[in-house]
Amino acid sequence: MENLNDNNVGVVKISDEVVSVIAGIAAEEIDGVLEFQHGVTSNISQMLKGKKKVSGKAVKVVLEDDRAKIEMAVTVKYGVKILDVIGQVQENVKRTVEAMTGLEVSTVDVYVQNIYVEKEHDKEVKEK
Repeated sequence: MENLNDNNVGVVKISDEVVSVIAGIAAEEIDGVLEFQHGVTSNISQMLKGKKKVSGKAVKVVLEDDRAKIEMAVTVKYGVKILDVIGQVQENVKRTVEAMTGLEVSTVDVYVQNIYVEKEHDKEVKEK
């Protein structure tokens, strides 16, 4: 946890889990990135639905002073320009985390762990 605001009212602390959730949501906002299968964002949605927490993390955050280092693994859709999509992910994650937390994001390392190829059946379901 990090102290972000130490004033007369009290201390504000933001856990690395919260930063992980923000980073995961920001990454998913980029077209071409698929939902994290076993990431923190899935864990939160599972908890909100009253289901057992899924193990594993797709986003790792290291907090040092008022700086955050973020590592994330993503799945991208087949056919996208991976470098362009990952560049957009890095920019959006950095901007969103900094805006919401006040932390400085020093690095956003993104690892493409999988490529999703849409099957004919999936295309038919989307068209209906």
